[in-house]
Amino acid sequence: MKVSIIGATGYAGAELLRILHRHPEAEVVHITSESHTGERLSDLYPHLRGIYDMELESMKDIDRIGADSDFVFIGLPHGHAMEVGRALENMPTRIIDLGADYRFSDTNVYEEWYHVPHTHKGAARVYGLAELYREEIKTAKIIGNAGCFTTASILALAPLAKHHLIDVNTILVDAKSGVSGAGRSPKQGNHFPELYDSFKAYNVAHHRHTPEIEQAIEDLSGEKTVLNFTPHLVPMSRGILSTCYASLKPDITADMVDAAFGKMYANEYFIRLLGRNGYPATKDVRGSNFCDIAWHIDERTGRVIVLSVIDNLVKGAAGQAVQNFNIACGFDEKTGLDDVPMYP
Repeated sequence: MKVSIIGATGYAGAELLRILHRHPEAEVVHITSESHTGERLSDLYPHLRGIYDMELESMKDIDRIGADSDFVFIGLPHGHAMEVGRALENMPTRIIDLGADYRFSDTNVYEEWYHVPHTHKGAARVYGLAELYREEIKTAKIIGNAGCFTTASILALAPLAKHHLIDVNTILVDAKSGVSGAGRSPKQGNHFPELYDSFKAYNVAHHRHTPEIEQAIEDLSGEKTVLNFTPHLVPMSRGILSTCYASLKPDITADMVDAAFGKMYANEYFIRLLGRNGYPATKDVRGSNFCDIAWHIDERTGRVIVLSVIDNLVKGAAGQAVQNFNIACGFDEKTGLDDVPMYP
């Protein structure tokens, strides 16, 4: 399959290229960057030297890029993928957007949280969380790749919501991310002296991944959901740990919780269950497409606490995009993704 990457110079774009390099069914034909047009990608990312020495193009020639491509991956900031989607609307080219533009079934929710108009409201799109929407992804024209925090959190909560074991309006999500989730553009808060040996919350009660998690929980449970999500920044480059709390419904037992996770994820290669009372760690999934999950039952408070870890650049971005690509093409989902996590 011929694939192109629009916005290839962000961390997710570079990670996508790393994964696609070992994908036997993918050929990268175009890579673009508006800020680095004409430069060689390997000059910007020396780790790709001798692997991707091709020049970066402009997306202004999107018609030619689309005509040359079976799939276009979009790694642009929110608000920009819709331009590509509209340009390719009448072409057979399929789209996987790593940003937020096509994640929401209700574009009013997108506009409320992202504060930009949605200019492609009628686009046929599917939410790209592979383990939950596999059948829809197979034939989708546009796949809105799930966000990083949301992937870790939704996968943690999905069995509980689907099997109606929790009160979905008692959910609290407390998540921590490595700084690569903030992108490559330098900011004071990501400057090494500011970040190192520190740990902080940000965007409390206002993070844009909140409605994305709510959307998935509502879809799974059939119940209107309002939850709290608090993200934190950790002084490491990669990884997300999501700790999710919820009140169990009356008469729900620990064995029922165990059974729900086992039933939902028994055949999911990229979900590794550590079981009740386990403790997943971000280092155990670093550089991989795995999501490790464990859960604890607090009998004193009647709550379940679920711990979930992913690599934010792989399962939280580029790896998930390739997993969706594999599903959409009918390939084995592990193709190009069956890497052992890097350790230590």
